[in-house]
Amino acid sequence: MKPLPFREIKRKLEAAGFVEVGQTGSHIKFARSTASGIRTATVPQHREVAAGTLRSILRQAGVSAEDFARL
Repeated sequence: MKPLPFREIKRKLEAAGFVEVGQTGSHIKFARSTASGIRTATVPQHREVAAGTLRSILRQAGVSAEDFARL
């Protein structure tokens, strides 16, 4: 997994059904309702989001790296 710009992460999360629900400073909160509850993911609005941070975002969102790459 390689670092990605915030814009691309936002576009892919929105394609996966997430919507922007809030912001604290430079971090944007995305949420999606699922059968097991609400999944949230917090994404830093940086020019480039590091690979480790991106893995954490995908873990929060419940999206696999392969599914995310296909979006």
